[in-house]
Amino acid sequence: MIRYITEAQVASVASMADALAAVDHACRELAAGRAQNSPRARVRDGDAGTILHMLPATIDHRLGYKTYTSAKRGAKFWVHLYAATGEWLAIIEADRLGQLRTGAASGIASRVLARENSTTLGVIGTGYQARTQIAAICAVRPIDRVVVFGRNEDRRKTFASEIQHELGIDVVAALTAREAIETADIVVTMTGSSDPVFEGGWLQPGTHVNAAGSNRLWAREIDAETVRRADIVVAEDLAQIRIESGDLTEAVKDGVFTWERARRLAEVVAGTSPARTSDDQVTLFESLGIGLWDIALANIIYDRCVARAIGSELSLEG
Repeated sequence: MIRYITEAQVASVASMADALAAVDHACRELAAGRAQNSPRARVRDGDAGTILHMLPATIDHRLGYKTYTSAKRGAKFWVHLYAATGEWLAIIEADRLGQLRTGAASGIASRVLARENSTTLGVIGTGYQARTQIAAICAVRPIDRVVVFGRNEDRRKTFASEIQHELGIDVVAALTAREAIETADIVVTMTGSSDPVFEGGWLQPGTHVNAAGSNRLWAREIDAETVRRADIVVAEDLAQIRIESGDLTEAVKDGVFTWERARRLAEVVAGTSPARTSDDQVTLFESLGIGLWDIALANIIYDRCVARAIGSELSLEG
């Protein structure tokens, strides 16, 4: 029997703490060679313009993939989970799951790359994904002030008010992107922009940057100066950045970055690749999102749903 788990059921059993634990565990298993990840594959319907995306991975003797469609009507996400025997275990609606694991990836990167005394977070982007970025980073660093900027004034004010109420910390709606960046210890970009949303010259020495909004080769959220200034550049999958990271591809073209400089997050988390060695270093996490994070968190969700008899059982037998 296949267990079908809805968005509401995912939300009832999975927290940001679970997502952080899942990504941390997945990093260590990947570094040890006990997990595998493959870069995202995409196919497009030429007439409708709809894109099907697939992200496969395996961890803890389970295999699976996240699949989603992006179309004019929006996007819809599912994770398909299998046992090592090939048994189909679950179909999990994965919008909330994806929000959690994307935020958690930046949280884990911030834990290993940002200064331990980081207290100010600068955020560009006011969408639903930005919320979990803030929650994850606040869980790993003593953040007491968030400065957020988005193009829509009313939306950024509402966003700031809601986040302040949820987390109980000072959240300021900035008038400009520069205001959000220039005093930040940690920076997050989570936008749909195709062009850089801040200038690398605005960063203070020692800042950690999570560039998390773009996974398109023709788009970038950060400029070449940001990449040039980064003493450490970390990514989730070194093959995937070559086919999806507009941020790094443009920096390569500009001659300020080489692919060999990139380190894998898994090794930094596992301690086999060094993190920052100075408080003055600028560090960069180029986050594209990988299937391994989805499957690691899906394992937690599935096990809890089984234990609590949550979800619907489906049969494919005729």
